[in-house]
Amino acid sequence: MHKVPFGPTYDEMLHPNLLDKDTAKKASSARNDEFDPMNLFNITWKTDGHKVSKIVLPKALTGVDANIVVMLGKYYPSGSHKVGPAYSTLMEGCVDSEIIPGEHTILGPSTGNFGIGVSYICNLMQFDSIVIMPDNMSKERYDRIKHYGAKLDLTPGTESDVILTLERTHEMQKNPKYRALAQFELMPNYRFHRHVTGHSAVEAVEGIGNGRIACFASAPGSAGTLAAGDHIKTVFPEAKIAALEPYECSTLTDGGRGQHRIEGIGDKMCTLIHNVLTTDFIALIKDEDSVRGLKVIQDGHDVLKEQGVTQDEIACMKDLFGVSGICNIVGAIKMAKHLNLGPEDNIVTVATDGFDRYDSVLEDLESRELEIGDHVMKRWFRDIFMRADTNHITDVRGEKAKNHLFDQKERDWLKFDYPKSYLDQMKSMDFWHDEYEKVHAYNEKIREKRGKVIK
Repeated sequence: MHKVPFGPTYDEMLHPNLLDKDTAKKASSARNDEFDPMNLFNITWKTDGHKVSKIVLPKALTGVDANIVVMLGKYYPSGSHKVGPAYSTLMEGCVDSEIIPGEHTILGPSTGNFGIGVSYICNLMQFDSIVIMPDNMSKERYDRIKHYGAKLDLTPGTESDVILTLERTHEMQKNPKYRALAQFELMPNYRFHRHVTGHSAVEAVEGIGNGRIACFASAPGSAGTLAAGDHIKTVFPEAKIAALEPYECSTLTDGGRGQHRIEGIGDKMCTLIHNVLTTDFIALIKDEDSVRGLKVIQDGHDVLKEQGVTQDEIACMKDLFGVSGICNIVGAIKMAKHLNLGPEDNIVTVATDGFDRYDSVLEDLESRELEIGDHVMKRWFRDIFMRADTNHITDVRGEKAKNHLFDQKERDWLKFDYPKSYLDQMKSMDFWHDEYEKVHAYNEKIREKRGKVIK
């Protein structure tokens, strides 16, 4: 006898104040024990005070007038907001009776944070899991996945070779005992971010500047987070959405296929769930800037203070960001300059995770640099943050640019047996609105079936 796991609806992830008092109390207590299944109800951008976890970056760091608001993923269970789409995909499968506890083993293709989220969610929801990822990611990622009880199936390469993990996943799915939480192609990822992240982003700018969002900037891995922009545009139609990708692997910009060091993004594809209709700009960020920028914020305290960042701001920022978070910050600075934004304007971005999984990345940086003293970090601070320029920003609002992205998506997904007719549907906003509207039906399904015996 198997039961549907007891977990939150999309609305409860967005507004945890909707939880009944008993569930809310148990969820709050569960924060002290990461293996308590009630942590499923802590999958939210909100703190216990029901405010969005965020930081408004000091302008002494960004060098721009606009307010850069960073939503903080490190406060999610497992330490990354990727746990949200992992849960949503698994829970939708459970209430649809496509995934059965005790019968199916879960596959999680990933380059890191989603894999950590899959392993964590499967631990809480009592599924066996296998995380399929490249064999050259940070040691902390592998350790965390094994800590949560998942098995690792490693494919050759780095972040830029994630296509091999997809091929492995599709091959393994031929075994009927496996079910994949395929973040690059399944719509629960899109639904989670459009609903939970999108609405939370709008709340995050309340009382800041003019209270509106001028730009949402995020570097796509699965491109799920970019779905937040679809909701943002319904509230602030003038908002611009910027997809950030590594300069060294400029796939969306020009089909570039190189290697890079920004774990979690730039996966050499236009993902199936990426709604390119709402992407306005693509900006390229150099991977070494992201790694060096993390070093400056994490360890360059004297340098930051000398440049005008206060001691309280320095202490507040420590441990908040990973490498992709710095990429997003640099991208937000570039977009603020490109769009000529002023002191009343707000840019929102995300820090997918915190520093806790990047010690080895900074150790690698230190092994590659001749020396890293304050004089070096002062130069990095100036070059990466103060002198972030508007080079390598592509406007993709025109028909030709959109067709280029649609063509990229076809090249990436026809080979995985998705029919062209399905891909063509994605050229209409009706497709994306229809997919999003399923949130409401799943809210009802989850309320009705959670904790009950599967029939």
